[in-house]
Amino acid sequence: MAIELALFPLSQMVLPGGRMRLRVFEPRYQRLVREAAAGKRPFASALLNPYVAASHTNRIFPLVTQVRITDFCQLEDGLLGITIEGEHRALITDRWQEQDLLHVAHVDLQPDWPAIKYSAEDGMLATTLQQVYQDNPELSALYPDHSTADAATLAKRWLEILSMPAPLKHQLQAEQTADLALATLRQWLDEQQQQ
Repeated sequence: MAIELALFPLSQMVLPGGRMRLRVFEPRYQRLVREAAAGKRPFASALLNPYVAASHTNRIFPLVTQVRITDFCQLEDGLLGITIEGEHRALITDRWQEQDLLHVAHVDLQPDWPAIKYSAEDGMLATTLQQVYQDNPELSALYPDHSTADAATLAKRWLEILSMPAPLKHQLQAEQTADLALATLRQWLDEQQQQ
């Protein structure tokens, strides 16, 4: 069943179970937040493709994550700050812009990655992620318990924080399981350890 979501285009991604803090300053995104908070229309985080022009139809990748707002705050600069949490993957079937240029889409909800048991190879990925949390207090605050229940969840948290080309992130998150993402992450960690 198709649902309508407003889109919040970002250069980073949040996946189901993931959390992110956002600064909201453009009027169209202030409206998006008001509507979502009032229960009028949910929204999704949408990964931007930086390799195409802003007006190009492929500027927003087709797989997005429906999110919910978990916290509001006023930032030091007076702007609105929100914390979002990913809920569902969703595939855009139709997209348009409203008068204020807010992107809106009809989407079909997609299943999340199934849980995968940790393998012996995933131990270092989990240990390294814990170190990243310890070294980054703002990120750590989003995940107070620092737990990753299974290897698929571990892969999602890494995809959210690693700096890699957006098309590769989109390709990995578009898979039906976390297997390819885990293999890619293991290879990346091996290369990091060899440097």
